[in-house]
Amino acid sequence: MTPTPSGKRTSGNPATQAAINLSVKQQREQQKQQKLAEYERQLARRRRGRLTWWMVGSAAAVAVIALVVASIALTPKPATYDAGGTGADIEGVETFTNETQHVQGTVDYPQNPPAGGPHDQFWLNCGVYDQPQRNENAVHSLEHGAVWVTYDAAQVSGDELDTLTSHLPGSYAILAPYEGLPTPIVLSAWNAQLKLDSASDPRISEFFEEYWRSQNAPEPGAACTGAIDGPGKQS
Repeated sequence: MTPTPSGKRTSGNPATQAAINLSVKQQREQQKQQKLAEYERQLARRRRGRLTWWMVGSAAAVAVIALVVASIALTPKPATYDAGGTGADIEGVETFTNETQHVQGTVDYPQNPPAGGPHDQFWLNCGVYDQPQRNENAVHSLEHGAVWVTYDAAQVSGDELDTLTSHLPGSYAILAPYEGLPTPIVLSAWNAQLKLDSASDPRISEFFEEYWRSQNAPEPGAACTGAIDGPGKQS
């Protein structure tokens, strides 16, 4: 490679000479185009990356929404009843005359389970329990218009217990096992009681319609929350 009189370099190799003959401006333009092409390739990679993450994020969001919708759809809804006290005649319901009075200690109730009578000054918060509850607190809840659903845990479990639970309204109801019941299931309201053999018995709904939040309870509308949570409270 030798310089020419004009100061330009020359080469006997045609390819090398062609490169030498490119002006500085052309070389800069070529470099510029190369950088531009590389920039475009980087942009394309970034776009593909964003698109991929957007698709992944969208799929995840759709999956979460589907799970939420499914959980709402599959969550059992509380049964609904009107406040009772219409005087309906339900086959098998026994009625009593129990006085209301606040006492301390243990009470010897005439019904099993109790359906009214003297009781503790603190009521049992309504809800679902998986352990037996103290009579004296539960009876106070009956005074406020609650229905106490008791069952023999040795005879009522699994699907049968699920069926029994499905009859419960969202408030003013207590579900709890009870030892020594005369039948597998007993529903108690203030001064009224129904003994049952099956959770599928249609009289369960009839009992709730008549005695749930009944105006015939001594203190209808008084709270069934804000007092005592018994053992084993589930909801």
